[in-house]
Amino acid sequence: MIDFSRNHFALFDLPERFAIDVPALDAAYRRLQAEIHPDRHAGDADAERRLAAQSSARLNEAYGALKTPLTRAQYLLALHAVDAVDERDTRLDLDFLERQLARREAADAANAVVDVEALEALHAEALAEVRDLEAMLTRDLDRDGADFAGAKPRVRELAFLVRLADSLDAMIAAHD
Repeated sequence: MIDFSRNHFALFDLPERFAIDVPALDAAYRRLQAEIHPDRHAGDADAERRLAAQSSARLNEAYGALKTPLTRAQYLLALHAVDAVDERDTRLDLDFLERQLARREAADAANAVVDVEALEALHAEALAEVRDLEAMLTRDLDRDGADFAGAKPRVRELAFLVRLADSLDAMIAAHD
């Protein structure tokens, strides 16, 4: 079974960094899940079956947190006592918000007239900004003496952009 005291990175023998080797994460997840999956313990005593189910759930939770850059950044900040998803703190940079508001208005207008090309262009812009933020977070979080609290605004911007990109993707898909 797994050691519940280990953080998500340690469970998969990965360094505690924002930029991780995703194929290594996937391989470690598959290997560990094959070892602890509850079906492998169906004939065991009740306590071992419960432990297998708990281990599998913990492994799924850890994998989900590390799989995507946004949730990985949020988890990494949480490890350093920074709550990037604090609902009481909704501050974002004004220039960033104005850019996103303009993008959202353009998306709504394009969606209203079924301009899929415009929606795809806005989606590409949002994804480019996501990649830029991810690169900044890699630089900021993976260096010695990283300022995890200082990275919180970028993680919040990343969350905003990911939601926007998902919304644009849904608009595009609705017109296919």
